[in-house]
Amino acid sequence: MIYAIVLGVIVTVLLGTAVLRSRTVRSQADFLVAGRQLTWPVLVFTLLSSWIGAGSLFAGGENAYRNGFAALWQPAGGWLGLAVIALIAGRARRLAQFTVPDLLEARFNTTARVFATVAIVISYTMITSYQFKAGGDILHMIFPEVSNTAGMYIIAAFVITFTALAGMASVAYLDLIIGLLVTGISLAALPLLFGSVGGWEGLRAKLPADHFTVLGPLPLQQALGFLLPTMLLLVGNQGMYQKFFSARSERDARLAVFGWIVGTIVLETAIIAIAVLGSAMLRTDHPREIIPLTARMGLPQVPGAILLGGIFAKVISTGNNYLFSPASNLIHDVYKRFIRPDASERRTLLVSRMMVLALGVFALVQGAYFESILRAALYAIVVRGPDRAPAA
Repeated sequence: MIYAIVLGVIVTVLLGTAVLRSRTVRSQADFLVAGRQLTWPVLVFTLLSSWIGAGSLFAGGENAYRNGFAALWQPAGGWLGLAVIALIAGRARRLAQFTVPDLLEARFNTTARVFATVAIVISYTMITSYQFKAGGDILHMIFPEVSNTAGMYIIAAFVITFTALAGMASVAYLDLIIGLLVTGISLAALPLLFGSVGGWEGLRAKLPADHFTVLGPLPLQQALGFLLPTMLLLVGNQGMYQKFFSARSERDARLAVFGWIVGTIVLETAIIAIAVLGSAMLRTDHPREIIPLTARMGLPQVPGAILLGGIFAKVISTGNNYLFSPASNLIHDVYKRFIRPDASERRTLLVSRMMVLALGVFALVQGAYFESILRAALYAIVVRGPDRAPAA
């Protein structure tokens, strides 16, 4: 019962926030870049929430279940990418564009803009699809009578609704709430789990020795195969650049990156640690579910319910971000650029919301195709390749 109550409270708070923020949207700039008014504390948590989603919680959890702490190679690629981002965040805000294809057209030509848009739409809807799938897994875990597939449809409806209401304004302020919740409960869960497995010595006794080595059971080539794509994905992450374009000033963009670096290292390390601790306590035929399974069966009921609710909210948050991003591309880089350059603000907002709906359905179709979240994540990174290096 407590799990249902926690999820109900989270959905109510998120929906209320989205509705309130939707009342501030009056123009394309409001919808795409939140009127360029986001302060650095909001940016820190929206950047953190947009980066850490089902890829970290489910694909990363599956990796940690199989390979132990060597799974840190996967998020470490993002940490290296952040070192690059720290150098260009202020400049990205100064350019004051709307999307990454804007930057590519300015640096190259219209063809580059079109190819980047195609790559973003395909890869980002795939990323959205495995947020839907992950959310369906969580709902099935809490409510066994709800199948994984039915849960996926329910999550898709939530994400599409939240994203369509207010665009970037909705996404950013939802991320602020969710980021605070997930960071707090993840850090609080670690000492409880360590106590349950008997501390560090108990953990080492329950897992293979190679789960505590630098490479684990992975060959170096495979470890680099986790690190490099993640690094390149972050450097070319359009959602991140859109957050910088949404910043109130260059200073806010720069400060947000430093907060993001600290938050990402702390939270992703905590996520891998929770998965490793869970793998010492529980065995499952579905290793991608080890983190929510640990929340449900490895923690006391109240903190477990809050952690599971935080994971649920995180999946919604990341789905919002990755659904919003390709919708902004199609509206700004295709509709306003080639189809109706003279469209009114009201019509543009209407088409934007219709685009969110259409892409949400497309993501849902993809979610029905890929069974493995880890495999879907790697596919999305590969497709993302053509626009990984925006000329910021």
